[in-house]
Amino acid sequence: MDAPYRRIVADIRRRIDAGELGPGDRVPSARAITAEWGVAIATATKAHAALREAGLTVARPGVGTVVAGPAPPRETDLSRDRIVAEAIAVADRDGIAELSMRRIAAGLNVATMSLYRHVPSRDDLILAMIDEALGELRVPPRYRGDWRADLDGCARAVWEIFQRHPWLGPSMSMTRPQPAPNALRLGEWIMGALNPTGLGVTDRMLVQVLLFSFVRGVATGLEPEAQAVRDTGMTDEEWMDGQAAAFAAFTARHPAPHYAQLFQNDLDFEFDLHVLFEFGLSRLLDGLAVWINR
Repeated sequence: MDAPYRRIVADIRRRIDAGELGPGDRVPSARAITAEWGVAIATATKAHAALREAGLTVARPGVGTVVAGPAPPRETDLSRDRIVAEAIAVADRDGIAELSMRRIAAGLNVATMSLYRHVPSRDDLILAMIDEALGELRVPPRYRGDWRADLDGCARAVWEIFQRHPWLGPSMSMTRPQPAPNALRLGEWIMGALNPTGLGVTDRMLVQVLLFSFVRGVATGLEPEAQAVRDTGMTDEEWMDGQAAAFAAFTARHPAPHYAQLFQNDLDFEFDLHVLFEFGLSRLLDGLAVWINR
């Protein structure tokens, strides 16, 4: 028959293997063991020693004997910054539709309700994510003195952020702008770049909204495209190649001479957001130049 301390060790090992006790969790103290198993304190002490020798537990000063391994973060270790960083990681990887407080809590290994002490609502969380993402923008400390070059560089920097965070474009509103400090900083920088033009502040505001709206508008296509790749496992080019026969049948039923001219002659046209961004930004700045120099 097994010695009593071995039965205690086996039971605590079972709890660890089953996940009832995880890394950093306290195991029953010697006093608790004597009460639960009805053994002497010497037997409980021997069980603790056997658990440590097996590498299952460690003694932590001020805490007691705990399950070995990296301890999960305590809820008291939570912060708004950690929650926002985890939320951005989830949205970047799986899309904003997959973002939930429960998903974030699982990633941080904490209780879902503990998040609400730092982020009161999903809207507050989205606002914090927007501000954090836009905070990655690094605009030059000085203007070049060429408004077009400054706006071109700024638009490209914002486009890069939208590409890193495909959820960002659809999450932002133009008619009900979210009060994000880094969005305000961006708007101020763009309007400052327009100082050499002599435009009034209202016109500068309109230009900065127009420029940001253009970049954001193209960027709203990034998340659906990323989701389509996740859903189908195919790139856009692979998907288009697979649809060639279907498109040929469709155009045969619906004659469209301009599209026929575009595609049947193998012209180099790509359904590509980067191409659209480059074309649109150049034409937007061209139009602004004509208007400013009128």
